[in-house]
Amino acid sequence: MMPTPEQVRQYIADNLECETLQVLGDGAHFEALIVSPAFEGKRLIARHQLVYSALGERMKAEIHALSMRTLTPAEYKANPNG
Repeated sequence: MMPTPEQVRQYIADNLECETLQVLGDGAHFEALIVSPAFEGKRLIARHQLVYSALGERMKAEIHALSMRTLTPAEYKANPNG
């Protein structure tokens, strides 16, 4: 069974502190906006690794593609749309 965007959102929220978390998708491909203080001082790859870790085995078994925008709270406050 393919996950819904809400399920993917919950998977991330259960394992990563997020101030803003939005997930859109069609069951196989998802896009996420993730704003977390855990991203402070981390490069893009490390931010993505935190999200992949939060998703665990679901990333391999259920979620085929995930496009992420990962921002710190300050980055999001400075530019919420870009």
